[in-house]
Amino acid sequence: MSETAPVADLPTSPEAVIQRLADLGIAVEVHRHPPVFTVEESQALRGDMPGGHIKNLFLRNKKGDQMWLVVVEETRRMDLKALAPRIGGDKLSFGSADRLMTYLGVRPGAVTPLALINDKDHKVQPVLDRALLSMDPLHCHPLTNDMTLSLAPSGLLRFIEACGHKPIILDL
Repeated sequence: MSETAPVADLPTSPEAVIQRLADLGIAVEVHRHPPVFTVEESQALRGDMPGGHIKNLFLRNKKGDQMWLVVVEETRRMDLKALAPRIGGDKLSFGSADRLMTYLGVRPGAVTPLALINDKDHKVQPVLDRALLSMDPLHCHPLTNDMTLSLAPSGLLRFIEACGHKPIILDL
């Protein structure tokens, strides 16, 4: 697999995300590691690190005029056909790598709710699984897949809202 894009190619650096979290008073623990691209790679690398490890699905509707970032616990299976009416969409599909970079400023393998910092026009609707919010801490990438941040669920929600987004919270 290829490496992630150089940080210089990203609209926001991981350090800027970490600083924004600090500015909001959100405590994080930073874990540096080799790049991971799949849940399986992440699981093998981290061992038994407690908390909620997330999986992110960047989705779009058939016309491509609506987008969602669905954030669930990493082992949760998602039925996109059943999810569509619950989030107000029609036929859902995964957004392309170009669309991902345009709207969230990240590459595949580094998708994260922290990328909402780059969605200044609020085109992407975050959707969070309610069960995930009961796990503490939560672990997510800070725009690259060679680091993981651990933070409280309340901190993640505060960050998302500070980015101007109101997440949909559902029992998925």
